[in-house]
Parts: sequence; C-alpha cells; structure tokens
Amino acid sequence: MRSIGNQVLLGYSATVSTVLAIVMLTGAGARDTSTFDRIRVHRLEVVEPNGTVRLVLANKKSLPPVIIKGKEHPEVGKARPQAGMIFYNDEGTENGGLIFSGHLSEKGEVVDSGGSFSFDRYGGNQIIQLVGVDDATDRFAGLAVSGKDHRRIWVGSDKDGTALMSLMDANGRNRNVMRVREDGNPSIEFLDEKGHVIRQISAEADKR
Repeated sequence: MRSIGNQVLLGYSATVSTVLAIVMLTGAGARDTSTFDRIRVHRLEVVEPNGTVRLVLANKKSLPPVIIKGKEHPEVGKARPQAGMIFYNDEGTENGGLIFSGHLSEKGEVVDSGGSFSFDRYGGNQIIQLVGVDDATDRFAGLAVSGKDHRRIWVGSDKDGTALMSLMDANGRNRNVMRVREDGNPSIEFLDEKGHVIRQISAEADKR
C-alpha cells in the first residue's frame, strides 16, 4: 500500500509540475492587455525588462528615499513625508518626480501642505522645480531654475504676499531682485557678492 501511495504521489507531483511549466511558458510570451475599473495599491513600480526601476508611484509610507544606480540612500537629502511618483534614468538613478503632502498636527495646524514637480540633470541635482507650500511654517510658490550647483532664478511669491523675481550668480547669491509688494509698490535691487544693496530703483523713491 505504501508503495502504491508513493507512486500516486509521484504521479500527481509530476502532473502538477507539467501543468505549471506549461502555464509559465505560455504566459511568458503572452501580450494580453487587461482592463481594470479600479486598482488599490500602496506602491507601484514600472521596470525595464532587466529589472531597472524607471518609475515608482507610492503613498507616503512606501515612497523610497533617494535611489542612485538602483541602491537606496536614505542618508542623502531629507526624509520624505509625502506621497507621489519618482522617475529614474536608464541606470536607475532618480531624475525627477512629483510629490505632494498635507496633514494636521495634534494642535490642528496645517503641516507639510504643498507639492513639488521637479526635473533633474542626468546624475545630478534639480535643474527645474515648480513648487508650492502653504502651511503653519512656510508660505511660498514659484518656479526655480538651477545651474550646475546652485539656484540661478526664482520667480514666485513669498509669505508676505510679495511677487518677486530673483537672479543669482553662479554661487547662488542674489544679484538682481525685482519685487512688487502686496500694496502694489514695485522695486528693483542690485546687490554685490556680499548681499549688500548697491543700487535700488523704486516707485516710492521717485515720489520723494
């Protein structure tokens, strides 16, 4: 009886293995497109045939830290308390993304409310960033353009309601700032490398 039972088990195992092999082989070559009305996930990854990650779409708990050549580097940059999607280049290094967040603290204050859409240079820092933040500690929105290592242009508004455009030198220092305050008064400032205003043009000064 034991010998017969073993033969049955072996036969069953062989049959199952054969069926699984057929399913895997036929499925590997399938190019069917499936349609879903709704998909619920915590994290979704788009990868190349060789496994290189090109896009991650995730909630704030699952959004990965900075990835360089396929390896996570949590020590690079700040922690991400946001949800969003991150893009990666051919070598699996982050090169831009869209992140957004917003929640209330225990005191009812708005925390980390805002979003950022950025593009990075290949293997380097951001070159263009569209960002907006409006919470308990910060309030600004605008477009930033960066050079090799530092920001060169900022066009946007600050927490005081001032619309401004700042032009920086190669070291990221403000050299030319154009402002229009919330009350409507405009001004243009020229600054030296130490940040001192060396010339100012303003509507208020012209009225004096």
